[in-house]
Formats: sequence, C-alpha cells, structure tokens
Amino acid sequence: MPPEVYPVSQVTRYLRELLEHNHHLTEVWVAGEISNLSRAASGHIYFTLKDERGALRCAFFRNRNVGQRTPLAEGLSVVVYGSLSLYEQRGELSFIVDFVQPEGTGSLAAEFERRRAAFEAEGLFAEERKRALPRFPERIGVVTSASGAVWHDICDVLGRRWPLATLLLQPTSVQGDGAPSAIAEAIRSVALQRVDVVIVARGGGSAEDLWAFNEEPVVRAIFGCPVPVVSAVGHETDHTLADLVADVRAPTPSAAAELVAPDRAAVSRHVSALQTQLTVSASRAAVRRTEDVEARRLQLARSLPAVEVLAERVRDRAAVVSRAVTARAEHAEARVEGHLARLQALSPLATLERGYAMVVRADGSVAASAGALTDGERVTLRLRDGARGARIEEQA
Repeated sequence: MPPEVYPVSQVTRYLRELLEHNHHLTEVWVAGEISNLSRAASGHIYFTLKDERGALRCAFFRNRNVGQRTPLAEGLSVVVYGSLSLYEQRGELSFIVDFVQPEGTGSLAAEFERRRAAFEAEGLFAEERKRALPRFPERIGVVTSASGAVWHDICDVLGRRWPLATLLLQPTSVQGDGAPSAIAEAIRSVALQRVDVVIVARGGGSAEDLWAFNEEPVVRAIFGCPVPVVSAVGHETDHTLADLVADVRAPTPSAAAELVAPDRAAVSRHVSALQTQLTVSASRAAVRRTEDVEARRLQLARSLPAVEVLAERVRDRAAVVSRAVTARAEHAEARVEGHLARLQALSPLATLERGYAMVVRADGSVAASAGALTDGERVTLRLRDGARGARIEEQA
C-alpha cells in the first residue's frame, strides 16, 4: 500500500493548530535579548528574542503594541508575554507578542503591567467613567472578610462620623485560589441590596496576598457595579488593579470609611453656619424692603398736589357728564310719556271706557262690520268692565 501524501497547507495548518492548542505554548512568559529589531510602515514590530542557546522570531502587531510603554531597542533584555504560532504561508514559527516588560522587573510585576495595559486599552480605567460618591449615603455595602480587623475599623469610623447610615457586610475570602470569584460574587450580591456605595477592602499583605484584587473577575465586577465603588486594599504604598478600576481609591480601609460619609460634627457646624447666614440675609432683605417702601411712600407724598389737581378735574368732568346724562334721561322720559298718552288715546280700551262694546268672533278677530257676521254666530262682547257671550240674530 503506497504511503499517504499530504499537501503542504494541510501539514502547516495541523502544526499551527497543534501549537495554538497546547497550553504550555500559549499565554506564556519568555525571557531573552532583542535583536534584528524592525518596524514596518503598518506599525507592526518584528524582532528576534535570543539567548546564548536559542532564538525565537517574534511578531508584535500594531493592535497590541499601541500601549507599549517600554521602548524596544537592540540588545535590550526583556520578558515577553504571548503565544507560539505558525505562519502557514512560509512555514515559519513565530511568537505572537502581547506585552513586553524589561527583564528584572519580576514575574508578578510584569504580569501586573501586562494586565494593566490590557484593561486600560479596554477603557476600564478611564477617568471620564468614574462616578462621584454620594454626599449623604443611607446604605453602605462593605465587601471584606468578616473575621479581619478591617470590618471593625470601618464600623468604628462610620459609627463615629455618620451613624445615620446602615452598614451591610457581604463577607468573602480575600486571599487564596477561590478568592477572586468569591470577591466578584460578593460585589455583585451587595449591589443588589439597594446600597448607595460599596467599599471593597482588605488589610495589608505581600504582593502575593493582595493578588486576588488583580484578577480579571474582580476588576470586571467593580467595573460593572451599578453604584460607586471605593477600593481600599492593603496599605497606602500598595497598588492593585482594583484600585485603578474603582471610582475612588482609599489608602486604607479606615480612610475609605471617611471618604464615603461626611463627619456629622462638620455637617452640624455647616448647618448652623447656613442658619446664621440665612437669618442675616433675611434681616438684611427686610431692611432693604422697608427702606424701599419708605422711599416709595415719600415719592408718592411729593406727587400728591398733582394728584389733587387731577382729582378736581375728574370731579368737574364727572359733574358735567352727570348733568348731561340727567338732562337726556329727563328728555327721554318726557318723550316716552307723550307716546304713552297717544297710545292710550288710540287704544280700543279707551273707547270702551266711554260706553262702547267690541265684538270679538270665535277665532279672536274683531268684527269690523255687521256684514262680517252671520246669523246664529257665537261672539263675545267686550265691555269696559268685562265680557259677555252673545249670538247674532237677523236684524228686526
């Protein structure tokens, strides 16, 4: 049976996948000296990392080297972080670099800087997203160990400064293998309890002891917290990624307690000062108003003679108008009385007063002549003092 023949592309693809799926060859730190350094117009950086026994071709692509702080140079001893891969078109083995740190920094410090650069590139540390702390918090969440002195220190400080606030402890381990996920879950849990601010705290320790606060779950939990977060991890000289992503960093847990709430004594003094200021302002305003009213009264008093002259003119005009209206009313009344007299003289009722009668037919019309009436027709005789019914008969 003839041997199976593989295409070159299939072999190179297999080798690349084999490299990229080997956890010993991905996301590793490698130490060496930079040589054959070159920078492409595209922004990519290529160099060889070598020591006395070997060399490794490295590619530091533009999207990963933009935030690089350490300037690269020929002969520089560095530690690089990245993964091995194979460039299939050429069959070349390359180390794809994510981060470069000068050699001698220390593995923890180098990893800290690598993570810091990665999170910074994502915008997790941006100053414009930092939120201000509430001035008068009612509910304060605390994420820390229940057995340490940190919780008691925070309670003592807030009990003295701002006893109006309710403290909610979300206990968690702050050190060890499971600490990062436990701290992250505690942050998410306490944020659901309607708190106004969260303190994430632990006491001092070595860089290894504080490392949980550099882990990605904790950083992203603080970044995603819906309320402001104060990070108080270790002592003033200690720095963690939790400090960088938090809205406010406190040098110690006790200082965090002082930052999240005001001092009630200072608030009381401020309120008293405002009250005094308000009283003085009200008194001054009252004096100004009184002076203004007095000035207007004097101004009005000085204008009274002119007012009297105007009033006299108004009275004269009113008298003239009153006389004219009275005369016209009397004239109109006389005309009305004359019309009434003429109407009364022409009224049929006035004729009835002289002994005459008015014949009214059944339809209400007045009979104007004898010929308008028929024999036997019922009519009404309207007299001066009343009416009587009658029937029309043939004339005798």
